[in-house]
Amino acid sequence: MDFLTYLVTGISLGSIYAIIALGYTMVYGIAKMLNFAHGDVIMVGGYVSFIMTSNIGLPPYVSIVAAMLVCTVLGVAIERFAYRPLRKAPPLAVLITAIGVSYLLQNVALLLFGANPKSYTSLVFIPAVKLAGGKLTITGETLTTIVVSVIIMVSLTLFIKKSKAGRAMLAVSEDRDAAQLMGVNVNRTIALTFAIGSALAAIAGILLCSAFPTLTPYTGAMPGIKAFVAAVFGGIGSIPGAMIGGILLGVIENLSKAYISSQMADAIVFSVLILVLLFKPTGILGKKITEKV
Repeated sequence: MDFLTYLVTGISLGSIYAIIALGYTMVYGIAKMLNFAHGDVIMVGGYVSFIMTSNIGLPPYVSIVAAMLVCTVLGVAIERFAYRPLRKAPPLAVLITAIGVSYLLQNVALLLFGANPKSYTSLVFIPAVKLAGGKLTITGETLTTIVVSVIIMVSLTLFIKKSKAGRAMLAVSEDRDAAQLMGVNVNRTIALTFAIGSALAAIAGILLCSAFPTLTPYTGAMPGIKAFVAAVFGGIGSIPGAMIGGILLGVIENLSKAYISSQMADAIVFSVLILVLLFKPTGILGKKITEKV
Protein backbone atom coordinates (compact mmCIF):
# COMPACT_ATOMS: atom_id res chain seq x y z
CA MET A 1 0.00 0.00 0.00
CA ASP A 2 2.96 2.33 0.58
CA PHE A 3 3.94 1.85 -3.06
CA LEU A 4 0.47 2.97 -4.22
CA THR A 5 0.69 6.04 -1.98
CA TYR A 6 4.06 6.98 -3.44
CA LEU A 7 2.78 6.30 -6.94
CA VAL A 8 -0.32 8.51 -6.55
CA THR A 9 1.76 11.29 -4.99
CA GLY A 10 4.24 10.99 -7.86
CA ILE A 11 1.44 11.23 -10.43
CA SER A 12 0.19 14.37 -8.66
CA LEU A 13 3.66 15.94 -8.68
CA GLY A 14 4.12 14.85 -12.29
CA SER A 15 0.80 16.47 -13.21
CA ILE A 16 2.15 19.81 -11.96
CA TYR A 17 5.30 19.29 -14.02
CA ALA A 18 3.08 18.43 -16.98
CA ILE A 19 1.10 21.68 -16.73
CA ILE A 20 4.35 23.67 -16.59
CA ALA A 21 5.83 21.59 -19.43
CA LEU A 22 2.80 22.40 -21.59
CA GLY A 23 3.85 26.06 -21.46
CA TYR A 24 7.40 25.16 -22.51
CA THR A 25 6.28 22.87 -25.29
CA MET A 26 3.74 25.34 -26.73
CA VAL A 27 6.25 28.19 -26.87
CA TYR A 28 8.96 25.99 -28.36
CA GLY A 29 6.63 24.31 -30.83
CA ILE A 30 5.30 27.60 -32.18
CA ALA A 31 7.98 30.25 -31.53
CA LYS A 32 10.96 27.81 -31.65
CA MET A 33 12.47 29.24 -28.48
CA LEU A 34 12.90 28.13 -24.88
CA ASN A 35 11.37 30.49 -22.35
CA PHE A 36 13.48 29.76 -19.27
CA ALA A 37 11.65 32.53 -17.40
CA HIS A 38 8.56 30.31 -17.44
CA GLY A 39 9.36 28.84 -14.03
CA ASP A 40 9.41 32.28 -12.45
CA VAL A 41 5.99 33.11 -13.88
CA ILE A 42 4.84 30.20 -11.68
CA MET A 43 6.24 32.04 -8.67
CA VAL A 44 4.43 35.24 -9.68
CA GLY A 45 1.15 33.34 -9.88
CA GLY A 46 1.76 31.95 -6.41
CA TYR A 47 2.43 35.39 -4.93
CA VAL A 48 -0.60 36.99 -6.61
CA SER A 49 -2.93 34.30 -5.27
CA PHE A 50 -1.26 34.53 -1.84
CA ILE A 51 -1.77 38.30 -1.64
CA MET A 52 -5.35 38.09 -2.87
CA THR A 53 -6.29 35.38 -0.37
CA SER A 54 -4.17 36.06 2.72
CA ASN A 55 -3.72 39.85 2.62
CA ILE A 56 -6.89 41.08 0.91
CA GLY A 57 -9.17 38.23 1.97
CA LEU A 58 -10.75 37.50 -1.42
CA PRO A 59 -12.35 34.11 -2.13
CA PRO A 60 -10.08 31.42 -3.61
CA TYR A 61 -11.72 31.43 -7.05
CA VAL A 62 -11.18 35.21 -7.33
CA SER A 63 -7.51 34.86 -6.43
CA ILE A 64 -7.11 32.08 -9.01
CA VAL A 65 -8.62 34.25 -11.76
CA ALA A 66 -6.50 37.22 -10.66
CA ALA A 67 -3.32 35.13 -10.74
CA MET A 68 -4.15 33.89 -14.24
CA LEU A 69 -4.84 37.43 -15.48
CA VAL A 70 -1.64 38.88 -14.00
CA CYS A 71 0.50 36.02 -15.36
CA THR A 72 -1.16 36.30 -18.78
CA VAL A 73 -0.33 40.01 -18.97
CA LEU A 74 3.18 39.31 -17.71
CA GLY A 75 3.73 36.59 -20.32
CA VAL A 76 2.56 38.86 -23.15
CA ALA A 77 4.78 41.69 -21.85
CA ILE A 78 7.82 39.38 -21.67
CA GLU A 79 7.23 38.27 -25.25
CA ARG A 80 6.68 41.81 -26.51
CA PHE A 81 9.61 43.56 -24.87
CA ALA A 82 12.18 40.80 -24.28
CA TYR A 83 11.75 38.23 -27.04
CA ARG A 84 10.08 39.90 -30.02
CA PRO A 85 13.03 42.23 -30.74
CA LEU A 86 15.22 39.10 -30.87
CA ARG A 87 12.96 37.18 -33.24
CA LYS A 88 15.71 36.97 -35.89
CA ALA A 89 18.63 36.92 -33.46
CA PRO A 90 20.85 33.85 -32.88
CA PRO A 91 19.41 31.28 -30.43
CA LEU A 92 22.16 32.04 -27.91
CA ALA A 93 21.01 35.67 -27.61
CA VAL A 94 17.44 34.54 -26.91
CA LEU A 95 18.66 32.01 -24.32
CA ILE A 96 20.73 34.65 -22.48
CA THR A 97 17.76 37.02 -22.53
CA ALA A 98 15.49 34.32 -21.08
CA ILE A 99 17.93 33.72 -18.23
CA GLY A 100 18.11 37.48 -17.64
CA VAL A 101 14.32 37.77 -17.47
CA SER A 102 14.28 34.87 -15.00
CA TYR A 103 16.75 36.60 -12.67
CA LEU A 104 14.88 39.89 -13.06
CA LEU A 105 11.61 38.34 -11.88
CA GLN A 106 13.33 36.62 -8.95
CA ASN A 107 15.03 39.80 -7.77
CA VAL A 108 11.89 41.92 -8.15
CA ALA A 109 10.08 39.36 -5.99
CA LEU A 110 12.92 39.57 -3.44
CA LEU A 111 12.57 43.36 -3.28
CA LEU A 112 8.78 43.25 -2.98
CA PHE A 113 8.25 40.26 -0.69
CA GLY A 114 11.60 39.56 0.94
CA ALA A 115 13.49 36.29 1.17
CA ASN A 116 11.52 34.84 4.10
CA PRO A 117 9.24 31.95 3.09
CA LYS A 118 5.51 32.63 3.11
CA SER A 119 3.13 30.07 4.56
CA TYR A 120 0.71 29.39 1.71
CA THR A 121 -2.86 28.44 2.46
CA SER A 122 -4.16 25.75 0.12
CA LEU A 123 -6.86 26.97 -2.26
CA VAL A 124 -8.18 23.43 -2.74
CA PHE A 125 -11.18 22.54 -0.60
CA ILE A 126 -12.07 19.16 -2.10
CA PRO A 127 -12.11 16.56 0.69
CA ALA A 128 -9.66 13.67 0.73
CA VAL A 129 -10.77 10.32 -0.67
CA LYS A 130 -10.07 7.10 1.24
CA LEU A 131 -9.69 3.84 -0.65
CA ALA A 132 -8.89 0.21 0.24
CA GLY A 133 -10.63 0.43 3.59
CA GLY A 134 -8.92 3.66 4.53
CA LYS A 135 -5.39 2.37 3.90
CA LEU A 136 -4.92 4.59 0.83
CA THR A 137 -5.74 8.28 1.22
CA ILE A 138 -5.79 10.60 -1.80
CA THR A 139 -5.71 14.22 -0.68
CA GLY A 140 -7.89 16.88 -2.24
CA GLU A 141 -4.79 18.61 -3.65
CA THR A 142 -3.66 15.39 -5.32
CA LEU A 143 -7.07 14.66 -6.81
CA THR A 144 -7.53 18.23 -8.02
CA THR A 145 -4.07 18.38 -9.60
CA ILE A 146 -4.55 15.16 -11.57
CA VAL A 147 -8.05 16.11 -12.79
CA VAL A 148 -7.04 19.68 -13.71
CA SER A 149 -3.99 18.50 -15.67
CA VAL A 150 -6.08 16.06 -17.73
CA ILE A 151 -8.72 18.73 -18.43
CA ILE A 152 -6.03 21.22 -19.51
CA MET A 153 -4.34 18.74 -21.86
CA VAL A 154 -7.61 17.72 -23.52
CA SER A 155 -8.76 21.35 -23.80
CA LEU A 156 -5.46 22.47 -25.32
CA THR A 157 -5.47 19.62 -27.82
CA LEU A 158 -9.03 20.45 -28.93
CA PHE A 159 -8.24 24.19 -29.04
CA ILE A 160 -5.24 23.71 -31.32
CA LYS A 161 -6.95 21.21 -33.63
CA LYS A 162 -10.43 22.76 -33.84
CA SER A 163 -10.14 26.55 -33.39
CA LYS A 164 -9.02 29.13 -35.93
CA ALA A 165 -6.38 30.47 -33.53
CA GLY A 166 -5.14 26.95 -32.92
CA ARG A 167 -4.80 26.26 -36.63
CA ALA A 168 -2.89 29.54 -36.95
CA MET A 169 -0.51 28.27 -34.25
CA LEU A 170 0.02 25.06 -36.21
CA ALA A 171 0.71 27.07 -39.35
CA VAL A 172 3.26 29.28 -37.60
CA SER A 173 4.96 26.24 -36.08
CA GLU A 174 5.31 24.65 -39.53
CA ASP A 175 6.54 27.68 -41.48
CA ARG A 176 6.37 31.18 -40.05
CA ASP A 177 7.00 32.99 -43.35
CA ALA A 178 4.48 30.92 -45.30
CA ALA A 179 1.87 31.44 -42.57
CA GLN A 180 2.40 35.19 -42.78
CA LEU A 181 1.94 35.10 -46.56
CA MET A 182 -1.36 33.28 -46.00
CA GLY A 183 -2.63 36.10 -43.79
CA VAL A 184 -1.74 34.78 -40.33
CA ASN A 185 -0.71 37.47 -37.88
CA VAL A 186 2.50 35.89 -36.57
CA ASN A 187 3.09 38.39 -33.77
CA ARG A 188 -0.43 38.00 -32.45
CA THR A 189 -0.24 34.21 -32.66
CA ILE A 190 3.04 34.03 -30.74
CA ALA A 191 1.71 36.51 -28.15
CA LEU A 192 -1.38 34.31 -27.71
CA THR A 193 0.91 31.32 -27.18
CA PHE A 194 2.76 33.15 -24.42
CA ALA A 195 -0.54 34.25 -22.89
CA ILE A 196 -1.87 30.69 -22.72
CA GLY A 197 1.43 29.31 -21.42
CA SER A 198 1.61 31.97 -18.71
CA ALA A 199 -1.99 31.37 -17.63
CA LEU A 200 -1.13 27.67 -17.28
CA ALA A 201 1.93 28.68 -15.22
CA ALA A 202 -0.36 30.54 -12.81
CA ILE A 203 -2.51 27.42 -12.38
CA ALA A 204 0.61 25.31 -11.87
CA GLY A 205 1.90 27.79 -9.27
CA ILE A 206 -1.33 27.63 -7.28
CA LEU A 207 -1.41 23.82 -7.40
CA LEU A 208 2.28 23.60 -6.49
CA CYS A 209 1.92 25.94 -3.51
CA SER A 210 -1.27 24.18 -2.39
CA ALA A 211 0.53 20.83 -2.38
CA PHE A 212 3.79 22.19 -0.90
CA PRO A 213 2.62 25.21 1.15
CA THR A 214 5.80 27.30 1.15
CA LEU A 215 6.30 30.29 -1.14
CA THR A 216 9.61 32.07 -1.85
CA PRO A 217 11.00 34.07 -4.79
CA TYR A 218 12.73 30.85 -5.91
CA THR A 219 9.66 28.61 -5.71
CA GLY A 220 9.35 28.21 -9.47
CA ALA A 221 13.04 27.80 -10.31
CA MET A 222 13.58 24.07 -9.77
CA PRO A 223 10.05 22.96 -10.84
CA GLY A 224 10.55 25.02 -14.00
CA ILE A 225 13.81 23.23 -14.82
CA LYS A 226 12.28 19.83 -14.07
CA ALA A 227 9.28 20.67 -16.25
CA PHE A 228 11.71 21.47 -19.07
CA VAL A 229 13.24 18.02 -18.53
CA ALA A 230 9.71 16.58 -18.69
CA ALA A 231 9.02 18.43 -21.95
CA VAL A 232 12.21 17.03 -23.50
CA PHE A 233 11.45 13.59 -22.07
CA GLY A 234 7.99 13.50 -23.61
CA GLY A 235 9.03 15.17 -26.86
CA ILE A 236 9.20 18.96 -26.81
CA GLY A 237 6.58 20.42 -29.11
CA SER A 238 4.08 17.63 -28.35
CA ILE A 239 1.20 18.36 -25.94
CA PRO A 240 0.50 14.68 -25.09
CA GLY A 241 4.27 14.20 -24.83
CA ALA A 242 4.52 16.98 -22.22
CA MET A 243 1.76 15.30 -20.21
CA ILE A 244 3.36 11.85 -20.39
CA GLY A 245 6.84 13.21 -19.68
CA GLY A 246 5.65 15.22 -16.68
CA ILE A 247 3.81 12.32 -15.06
CA LEU A 248 6.67 9.87 -15.66
CA LEU A 249 9.18 12.33 -14.24
CA GLY A 250 7.05 12.96 -11.15
CA VAL A 251 6.70 9.22 -10.54
CA ILE A 252 10.44 8.66 -11.03
CA GLU A 253 11.29 11.48 -8.62
CA ASN A 254 8.86 10.37 -5.92
CA LEU A 255 9.81 6.69 -6.08
CA SER A 256 13.48 7.67 -6.02
CA LYS A 257 12.91 9.65 -2.83
CA ALA A 258 11.03 6.76 -1.27
CA TYR A 259 13.21 3.81 -2.24
CA ILE A 260 16.67 5.16 -3.12
CA SER A 261 17.55 8.50 -1.53
CA SER A 262 15.81 11.83 -1.14
CA GLN A 263 19.17 13.54 -1.70
CA MET A 264 19.76 11.64 -4.93
CA ALA A 265 16.27 12.19 -6.38
CA ASP A 266 17.18 15.33 -8.34
CA ALA A 267 20.32 13.69 -9.71
CA ILE A 268 18.23 10.75 -10.91
CA VAL A 269 15.75 13.12 -12.58
CA PHE A 270 18.49 14.87 -14.53
CA SER A 271 20.11 11.53 -15.36
CA VAL A 272 16.86 10.68 -17.11
CA LEU A 273 17.34 13.77 -19.31
CA ILE A 274 20.88 12.67 -20.20
CA LEU A 275 19.72 9.16 -21.10
CA VAL A 276 16.86 10.48 -23.21
CA LEU A 277 19.18 12.83 -25.11
CA LEU A 278 21.62 9.98 -25.68
CA PHE A 279 19.21 7.30 -26.87
CA LYS A 280 16.13 9.17 -28.12
CA PRO A 281 16.86 12.88 -28.55
CA THR A 282 13.37 13.60 -29.89
CA GLY A 283 11.70 12.26 -26.73
CA ILE A 284 8.89 9.74 -26.37
CA LEU A 285 6.43 11.38 -28.79
CA GLY A 286 8.77 13.81 -30.52
CA LYS A 287 9.05 13.75 -34.31
CA LYS A 288 12.33 13.50 -36.11
CA ILE A 289 12.80 16.52 -38.34
CA THR A 290 14.77 16.15 -41.57
CA GLU A 291 16.47 19.34 -42.69
CA LYS A 292 17.27 19.93 -46.34
CA VAL A 293 20.70 21.34 -47.09
